[in-house]
Amino acid sequence: MPTDCAVSDLSSAQNKTTMEINLLYFEGCPSWKNALTNLQIALKEEGMDISIKLIEVKSGHDVAGKKFLGSPTFQVYGEDFWPEDQPSYSMNCRIYATLEGLKGWPTIDMFRQKLLDMKKEKDKLK
Repeated sequence: MPTDCAVSDLSSAQNKTTMEINLLYFEGCPSWKNALTNLQIALKEEGMDISIKLIEVKSGHDVAGKKFLGSPTFQVYGEDFWPEDQPSYSMNCRIYATLEGLKGWPTIDMFRQKLLDMKKEKDKLK
């Protein structure tokens, strides 16, 4: 599923000039498409042009190397948006604690807050 988000140049502490949000998922998970839609809405509402890269996790062999906490997972520079201490990784659907209760995807407001936090962090680095 392609995205309509463009790439913008942003600086980071790791000398990377282009920010990209990785959405890790597996095809059997019913939640990743809702999550993608919410992320796209949050990016649009915040006026942020950041690309979204869809990464399909195809087997249990991929999960540890990708730090896959379940589908959907969101990462920037390999760091999870909502990190969890987990002794191992597996092919499962991820559950998010939202203000509306447990859901299989983050809400638009959760994404907006994460994007604002990322923007504040970027501004500190200037």
